[in-house]
Amino acid sequence: MINDYEATTPITTDAYVPTIDLKDSAISTLNGLIAISKDGEAGFREAAENVERADLKNLFIELSTQRSTFVTKLQELVTGLGGNPTDSGNLSATLHRAWIDVKGAFTGKDDGAALSECERGEDSAKTAYREALQEDLPDFVRSTVQDQYNAVLTSHDRVKALRDVAIPQKSNTARPGVL
Repeated sequence: MINDYEATTPITTDAYVPTIDLKDSAISTLNGLIAISKDGEAGFREAAENVERADLKNLFIELSTQRSTFVTKLQELVTGLGGNPTDSGNLSATLHRAWIDVKGAFTGKDDGAALSECERGEDSAKTAYREALQEDLPDFVRSTVQDQYNAVLTSHDRVKALRDVAIPQKSNTARPGVL
């Protein structure tokens, strides 16, 4: 027999159901990350086609594939939240300009230029993910975004280290007695 308490208490499940506003905000944030990840996927693929060194080709192919995997996971999250995932890299110009610039940077197979442009693209990705993590996201979304952000940080550092070797920074040491 059901007592009055049981009859008036809603049945709950362990499933997380975000509010409509939170859900819409999360979908928008995820679609922004999909766009920057698609830009990264295309930028790394372009870079792989325009470098001479086999190790750089392999790295850029690996990172392009990684971003493709990111896109798939982010699209699954958007769908799971009841949204329509974006299918293009169309984030605002300020966030993805660096990845778009990668395509125009390759007039010759210049490994240093490719690394510089990819590092700039990774700076954009870092910014997009860092801003996404400042949003109010459901825990299961935040976990995925955090994991991807950590991977972006790692790939950024790899690309930057290779860039620093390929294009040594000029020393800023002045000669004594010279201003």
